Amino acid sequence: MDKGKSGIEFLRNNSLRTVDYWLVIPILSITTIGLYVLNLVLSQGFTDYPMIFYKQVIAVIMGVVIALVICLLDTQFMKLIGWILYAASLLLLVWVRIDGFTLADTWGADSWMSLPFLGTFQPSELTKIGLVIVTSYVLEDMGQKVISMVRGWVYLALIYGPPMLMILKQPDFGTAMVIVFSFVCMLFIWNLKYRYFLLAISGVVVGVLPIVWNFYLAPFQKKRILSLIFEGSDPVAEYNLVQSKRAIMSGGLTGNHTGILVNVPVKQSDFIYSAVSERMGFIGTTAIVVLAFFFLLRCLYVASKAARKAYSYIVVGLTASYAFHFIENMGMCIGLLPITGIPLPFVSHGGTAMMVNFISLGFILNISMDRKSAST
Repeated sequence: MDKGKSGIEFLRNNSLRTVDYWLVIPILSITTIGLYVLNLVLSQGFTDYPMIFYKQVIAVIMGVVIALVICLLDTQFMKLIGWILYAASLLLLVWVRIDGFTLADTWGADSWMSLPFLGTFQPSELTKIGLVIVTSYVLEDMGQKVISMVRGWVYLALIYGPPMLMILKQPDFGTAMVIVFSFVCMLFIWNLKYRYFLLAISGVVVGVLPIVWNFYLAPFQKKRILSLIFEGSDPVAEYNLVQSKRAIMSGGLTGNHTGILVNVPVKQSDFIYSAVSERMGFIGTTAIVVLAFFFLLRCLYVASKAARKAYSYIVVGLTASYAFHFIENMGMCIGLLPITGIPLPFVSHGGTAMMVNFISLGFILNISMDRKSAST
């Protein structure tokens, strides 16, 4: 740092010089589209409008501020922050089970806790970030022979076991799938041999799926999967999907301008992609797809240029979580994937998901800025 500059001035200049705008611009664009569409959706029949929209705006602002703070942290603190997030989320997952507050009757899972002034909060969202960061350092130590393979796999089993059991107990199968997908993607770039992936897939198909189908999935979840495979077999189970498709088709090229809107359940969250099509048409949905694709591609580029292996694993794990959400939400809205409670990142209504998405972005930006700082 130059002697003539104050620490604050240096920090400001350094941050502006190294921030990765190729990551920031797509996300801010998607968030803007999301707020625009969400405001239109919430203004139609929601009794607590506009307060419910203001809360979403506040969540966006808080998320941006938190992301900026994370950007300014030294990457050497990344491991400590990861363990703090992991431990905090684990304690909160336990609290969810005993706090007496539940939304199971509304959403089918006891995944939320009630916070004064802030409303509901979903601890499993933080778990996804904590697990990715903690796992990344364990994988790095295993790859560099700091710890043995056996000890490393034992550590990973102990790290993933408690939160996964509590998340599945809620039950929140969607979040569990996101966590597994992120872990598999990190293992893939960790250079785990392909035969192990094939063995794992075979084991899941033969051993795990029948158990999940017979003992874990609720009847309504089975109906959703069967109705996707056998279209028209269950009109009740397919109602949300049928309405979502109608809303998407009504959007045309630039949006539905007739004033006659399609009723889609939970259009503000799970089926927000159908609302984007209905309000902005093919142009709006294409913009979301292109921006998301460019963002994910840029994240992978950052991972490939990271200063150390652990940072690469962190970016890949967080990017995989984003990718799963984007693909699953869009896929279920158009009938290509089963319906789950997976929100569309930076678009769907939900303060917890919005802030956690920006927290993840903060970590990716931090690693990107660290890479650019080292090269200048």
